[in-house]
Amino acid sequence: MKEAISRFELILATAPRKLVDVSDADASHKPAPEKWCKKEILGHLIDSAGNNHQRFVRCQHVDRLEFPEYDQNPWVASQAYAAESWADLVNLWLLLNRHLLHIVRSAPSDVYKHELVIGHHAPMTFEALVPSYLQHLEHHLAQIYS
Repeated sequence: MKEAISRFELILATAPRKLVDVSDADASHKPAPEKWCKKEILGHLIDSAGNNHQRFVRCQHVDRLEFPEYDQNPWVASQAYAAESWADLVNLWLLLNRHLLHIVRSAPSDVYKHELVIGHHAPMTFEALVPSYLQHLEHHLAQIYS
């Protein structure tokens, strides 16, 4: 978990500077009608942080936990992320992720092996969920930076 925590710390130390360099106009631009703009991608990451907040906390209290899948397109559309302020989205994303990092740092090692099942996916441990979350985060941040 130490490696995941270091990776998470690095993301939170570097991403905000890159995100604030994106203009609101650039963040609002849709590359194609069916594609998300950068605001919607960051909104998706906000949703991911919210869903993982529940997972990170709840899985510490039971040995095995099941969660529904996240239906990303309706969630992003219903929250109208494209119409929000880029600065507000960046701040919300950052604060949510700082709190997630705090939860991960504070989690006792005896919960690392607790299992989560998300939708139809194979079970994974809390210890595996954190790096998976970070991989997802890095993938979408790279889309925003491009």
